[in-house]
Amino acid sequence: MLEVMDLSKKYGKVRAADHVSFTVPDGRVGILLGPNGAGKSTVIKSIAGLLRFEGQVRIQGIPSREKAARKIFAYVPEMPSMYDMLTVREHMEFIRRAYGAETTDQEVEELLARFELLDKQEKLGNELSKGMMQKVSICCALVIHPQVILLDEPMVGLDPAAIKELKQMVLELRDRGATVLISTHMLEMVKELWDITFVMNQGHILGSYNREQVGDEDLEELFFAVTGQEKKDQTAVGQEKEDLTVTGQEKKDPAAAGQEQNGSAAAEREQKDLAATGQEKQDSEKGSSNAGEGGQ
Repeated sequence: MLEVMDLSKKYGKVRAADHVSFTVPDGRVGILLGPNGAGKSTVIKSIAGLLRFEGQVRIQGIPSREKAARKIFAYVPEMPSMYDMLTVREHMEFIRRAYGAETTDQEVEELLARFELLDKQEKLGNELSKGMMQKVSICCALVIHPQVILLDEPMVGLDPAAIKELKQMVLELRDRGATVLISTHMLEMVKELWDITFVMNQGHILGSYNREQVGDEDLEELFFAVTGQEKKDQTAVGQEKEDLTVTGQEKKDPAAAGQEQNGSAAAEREQKDLAATGQEKQDSEKGSSNAGEGGQ
């Protein structure tokens, strides 16, 4: 079980998380939803112990800062970071030893195989792409058999096969009785995973919803209804694009069109002035020539 009680965090005068409280029971997948800037990452990093905060966080009833809580807790950050000179396999071995996990070599092999890392296990950390680092980070979190696992935007950077595998792994963790909390703004990715959803905006939890309570209501519709944000109808979006195009050209803003007309008129006047000046010069030269001939 993960319990967050009255968590608050300020950056200067800005309160990124304001008295946030929620609970994710054992054997449940919780989703922390919110638009960019809602305060999700601040809450996640506070739970993970990366930020100082006011309030309390308990992992299986144990204060999150205690060693006993850390041994049963795993965290997958949004932006993974690898040790440059450790291989993929060595990263997992390092975590296994650091946590004193009883994970077998066979289980490590199975994790590597599930995330298509078997042929990459000898690659160094500084040779990995963003997607591969994300896979390694997930494997390192899973290798300790966590009772509570926290995933911050875990599907960003993953290929479709890895996303499918991660979703399956989340469901397996739930079925084993683990507590899972996923922070995301990618609603499409978690529609089939969630048991309880916390909708967050501007540092506050706006509402908590159990799947049983909302029934068949779409998670996306629920999110937009709670946050007050409008979901654009695709037909309307298509009409907007069509309105912006006239015979293959973008429709011009009236002010810009007026400026363009004024510019064209000015250019036309300038051309007339130049033509008149040229004619005057030509007439002057012709007069001078005639005068010269008369003098002779």
